[in-house]
Amino acid sequence: MPGILYLIPNTLGQDASASGQSLATVIPTEVQTITARLDYFIAENAKTTRAFLKLIDAAQTLTKPLQKIEIAELNVNTDNNALPILLAPLLFGRDAGLISETGVPAVADPGANLVRLAHTHAIQVRPLVGPSSLLLAVMSSGLNGQNFAFNGYLPTDAEKRSKRIKALEQRSRQEQQTQLFIETPYRNTAFLEALSNNCQPGTLICVATDLALSSESIKTQTAAEWKAALAAGKAPNFQKKPTVFLLLAQ
Repeated sequence: MPGILYLIPNTLGQDASASGQSLATVIPTEVQTITARLDYFIAENAKTTRAFLKLIDAAQTLTKPLQKIEIAELNVNTDNNALPILLAPLLFGRDAGLISETGVPAVADPGANLVRLAHTHAIQVRPLVGPSSLLLAVMSSGLNGQNFAFNGYLPTDAEKRSKRIKALEQRSRQEQQTQLFIETPYRNTAFLEALSNNCQPGTLICVATDLALSSESIKTQTAAEWKAALAAGKAPNFQKKPTVFLLLAQ
């Protein structure tokens, strides 16, 4: 009988020195217990996963020593031909945990292809509860939570990005659909400038940074207000920090 593929949520940047008690504020105890008993993980980043497992171990002792736990990497550089190899232990009855670098796996994450393959092999897929920066951003933005779309990264080319922002703003206006984006953290300021410069003055833009961390910052205001703030040198404190951007055209 095949093993179970657990989709394990990671923290959104929990400090490595955090205690088990503080970990429980973002990762439920049951999830910690399941994670602690697994000895095979398919991870976006092995180093990040080891750090996460150390946090788990502080609260729920790992079944095996960390050095004896197998961690196979699955990231943007992994060829799809390698997926059957990663899944093979489950076909022989071994449970596994799929874990992203941060947040929930298989959402804005290369793990989705592995999950799809698991379904084709009748492997049980069990998603576990944990933090998602995208949902936290929608919840806290004040924008439309009934209809929203995640667009990932926009083009880095200025002209292509401008056209894409305007097209998505138009869609937002027509469908009253909140649009979500992420950006490489060191380009946060440039991205907010692009949003505020290309959107209509009354379009609402939310900037949600370091969600679920002590440094969390969430602010929603119009494109005109963001543009004025940036011109005055009052950009958010979000450089090199994970940030979700949202817009809703009025």
